[in-house]
Amino acid sequence: MFLSKRVYFKLAGVAAALAMGASASFSALAADITGAGATFPYAVYTKWAEAYQKTTGNKVNYQGIGSSGGVKQIKAKTVDFGGTDAPVAEADLDAAGLVQVPTVMGGVTIVYNLPGFKSGDLKLDGGTAADIFRGAITKWNDPTIARLNPGKTLPDTAITISHRSDGSGTTYAFTNYLAKQSLAFKRDVGAGNTVNWPSNGIGGKGNPGVAANVQKIAGTIGYVDIADAMKNNMDFVALKNKAGNFVMPSQQSVADAAAGANFKVKGMAPDLLDQAHKNAWPITTATYILAYEKGADAEKQKGVVDFFTWSLNNGQQMAAELGFVALPSSVVKMVEAEMKNIK
Repeated sequence: MFLSKRVYFKLAGVAAALAMGASASFSALAADITGAGATFPYAVYTKWAEAYQKTTGNKVNYQGIGSSGGVKQIKAKTVDFGGTDAPVAEADLDAAGLVQVPTVMGGVTIVYNLPGFKSGDLKLDGGTAADIFRGAITKWNDPTIARLNPGKTLPDTAITISHRSDGSGTTYAFTNYLAKQSLAFKRDVGAGNTVNWPSNGIGGKGNPGVAANVQKIAGTIGYVDIADAMKNNMDFVALKNKAGNFVMPSQQSVADAAAGANFKVKGMAPDLLDQAHKNAWPITTATYILAYEKGADAEKQKGVVDFFTWSLNNGQQMAAELGFVALPSSVVKMVEAEMKNIK
């Protein structure tokens, strides 16, 4: 379990303080709403929806179809809100008449299935990870990997890459991190929701699909969010961060990466990748919702605002228990102010 007692009680305290300061009642008349998009926050959104319905009687249905699908559906006006891990650019938000706000933070982890190696046993740096995921390193006992793991007996096993088959904000965050580490990765694979994976890769639908491939196939390496990795008891790579330290993905290392980030930019989407904090997890990201600035159905617009206001003030402990990291209380206030533009 990644949640230390210190972090747990800190987050719980934030949640309690927010709840006390929040409005005691949310409208029981708000319309039922639907959302779709990123699989990264699927677990927390569905947990929030269940608790919200018990409290207010209002229903929220969220489908995890990938970030690209979420953006397409909100632009097509087939859902009341979209979910995306890949933030939409300011010009695109303005053109589509959308409001974008973060909801929780998390980390993308590198997971693997290598018999005899458990979490933290395998160390990688960003450049080596980029060479693995672009197909330049194809065996586990490659000298580049061996140099980072002195004293370890690495097998002469072929590396299989497990990656997303759908348009994905998790892929967006992961490939943008690798592209920062390697110009060759940026050239050969690219960076974005969908990229040109090498031939030794196998696609999976959503984070659960990637996780399933890693678990089933010995010698496989892949990338999933912390929440899915925790749920599936997966083994994690210890990754060298910008400060030169090998760190493990955890709620604390994600929080350290986000410390001091400027959320005051348009769309509230600062770059959280490869931060300089000594304990920072290098592949840290926030996840976002998209809603109409001026929607055709006033009750559904109100429903979106009510649900996420309730969740941000009452659901942070639930998010922490699932492996996510709460937004700082100052950022929650900024989100609430931005959501006033949803009309």
